[in-house]
Amino acid sequence: MADEQNLLGDYLRARRELVTPEQVGIPVLGVRRVPGLRREEVAMLAGISADYYLRLEQGRDRNPSIQILESIARVLQLDEDTSAYLLGLTADKPRRRRRPHKETVPPSIMKLIGTLPLPAFVEGRYFDVLAANPLATALSPCLTVGANRLRDVFLDPGERSLFPDWEIATEGLIAGFRRSVGTDIDDPRSIELVGELSLASPRFRRLWARHDVKTRQGALMRFDHPQVGRLVLNREKLLITGTEEMMLVMYHADAGSGDAEKLALLASATLPPAAPRGLVTDEGARSGTSRSARESNRHG
Repeated sequence: MADEQNLLGDYLRARRELVTPEQVGIPVLGVRRVPGLRREEVAMLAGISADYYLRLEQGRDRNPSIQILESIARVLQLDEDTSAYLLGLTADKPRRRRRPHKETVPPSIMKLIGTLPLPAFVEGRYFDVLAANPLATALSPCLTVGANRLRDVFLDPGERSLFPDWEIATEGLIAGFRRSVGTDIDDPRSIELVGELSLASPRFRRLWARHDVKTRQGALMRFDHPQVGRLVLNREKLLITGTEEMMLVMYHADAGSGDAEKLALLASATLPPAAPRGLVTDEGARSGTSRSARESNRHG
């Protein structure tokens, strides 16, 4: 059950294991049996008792003060995003199960991405591709409606080969996904994705266990594209107002760069073929015949 989960304890334990004694100035003597910091070390550095910290990890105390959490966040070297996530785990508000519903892209956004001369797509709360323009699909065949970014990046060999910095990309993807779903990791869609990918991808399983959290944001992305070769693009992620965590994702190159030329070449491949000069279509032939008939009638 959702109310029986120990989200705070799981998070504290996962983050504690990522901080080394050297990072917080604790000398290492002998062999340590646990990765990262010990519970009593976190407690000492945070200025709380070891017994109280143990109760937090075990879920026996789920309402620590903000001051205590901020002290623990400092010891665990959490940044702004991960600290906010930690504080949110103990927010004094009832958690309700999210009802599954279809994510619908606003019509104005659908019109917008159709006019953009850049690769653009809409990413849903669970990283489903909800809309995409032809240039986005030319950048990656997986950027099509109905695809899921988590599944494709972790499980599709072709998509993986597109990213020379695949390991970095997957770290950001997981951290952004956890930030997007927040504490609603027990809803059916989250359970489906996390369960499937945990079984199919050891890397996903390891990264998910880290509890990394990061705001979905822009970044510099490198691609190994099969048509245009190495491509470096700026990625922007813009929150679509009036929706639940939908993002408009766009890629653009620096003006005047070789990457801009490659992107333009890729864009030209998405244009419909132009009719050869001198070729008369059926419509043109009919129009020409009509004109000839009218001329004959005038002069006949």
